[in-house]
Amino acid sequence: MNEENQNQGEIVELEEEIKTENEGIQISNDVVAVISGVAVSEVPGVAGMAGGFAGGITEVLSGKKNLAKGIKVEVTGTQAKIDVNIIVEYGSRIPDVAFEIQNRVKKAVESMTGLKVEEVNVHVQGVNTDHAKGEDNQEEMKEETISEE
Repeated sequence: MNEENQNQGEIVELEEEIKTENEGIQISNDVVAVISGVAVSEVPGVAGMAGGFAGGITEVLSGKKNLAKGIKVEVTGTQAKIDVNIIVEYGSRIPDVAFEIQNRVKKAVESMTGLKVEEVNVHVQGVNTDHAKGEDNQEEMKEETISEE
């Protein structure tokens, strides 16, 4: 009996070590925002991030691309809530783009930080119509070429 009690005591100690494995490690909100930004930038249909006025000025002055632009992160304990503000490409199906963003951000943040992502809220701030205008211009040029011949 004495040996069984000792074995059970060891098991309990191991469980406690596993539970406190990430204790003492704090991950900055900015780090989570950058991880999220990279994940969002890989999603097809995203034209860009919709950041605030200050973020745009900082990007212009520093010359560096701000990967956390348009992303707000709230980390409490081991849980994270992420808000993503995007601009979609014209012609993209918005629900599909938003769903893909939610999946990729959740997977990236959870795998890299160990945090549990509770929410990924996608806010569509605009639609990039430059691509649609480019297609219209190409059609006009084709029509002009055909009429000249």
